[in-house]
Order: sequence, then C-alpha cells, then structure tokens
Amino acid sequence: MKMFQQEVHLKERKRGFHIITQEVLLALPQITQLTTGMCQVFIRHTSASLTINENADPTVRVDFETYFNKAVPENDPGYRHNDEGPDDMPAHLKSSILGSSVLIPIRQGRLALGTWQGIYLCEHRNFGGPRKIVITVWGD
Repeated sequence: MKMFQQEVHLKERKRGFHIITQEVLLALPQITQLTTGMCQVFIRHTSASLTINENADPTVRVDFETYFNKAVPENDPGYRHNDEGPDDMPAHLKSSILGSSVLIPIRQGRLALGTWQGIYLCEHRNFGGPRKIVITVWGD
C-alpha cells in the first residue's frame, strides 16, 4: 500500500460555494499511481466546510448559498457567540451541518467522482481568508 499527504493553502474566496476539484488533483499527482484507493480531503477550519455536488451548472452553487442562508440566518438573537460578527456563529453551524471532510474512492488512478460531481469549498464567512486543506490518498 502507498500513502501520500499534502497540505494545500487555498486562496481567499468570497462567501459561497466554490469547486476545488482541480486544486485537489494538482496538489497530489500521486493519485495516478493508485489503481484502487481512497482520497480524503479535510479542511482545517470551523467556519468553512467541504461537500460534493453538481459541478456543471453554477446556479446549483448559488442555490446552495440561498438555502443555507435561509436555514441558518444571521443576526439570530438566540446566538451567544458573535465575537467576530453576525456571520460567525452561522458559519460554524453551516460547517457542522456540511462537514469538514469528504472521502472519494480512487479507481484506475482517478477520483471516482460521478460525471456531474465536484468537490466544493463552502465558504461561510464574508471574509474567511485563505483556507487550508489536508489531502491524504492511500491505496494500491
């Protein structure tokens, strides 16, 4: 079994849902050495998250942002944690709902994503700054 790991510093992005599949692939070209394996992508932050979804139609990412803003609104008077602004606590909640990692099978040296699937960086802060992800791949 082979195992590779790389930390990647993603550039700052505006609030929303952004496809980062190519950045993941560029960071670990060793994926091509694996016939069968797994790829885990983990984000090292509590106010951004990762998910896998539609990679073709950008309106899906806009609709994701719309949905999560309705489901987890800012300025809720019940929130106690607001030291960093009205988007802070909602960002933590959205991050927990979506999760901090994705796990993708590797087949024949490629991520076994579906035809219309991509890896999303879900930026939940208005000014989240650069983000760090750790990518680990293992297999045969």
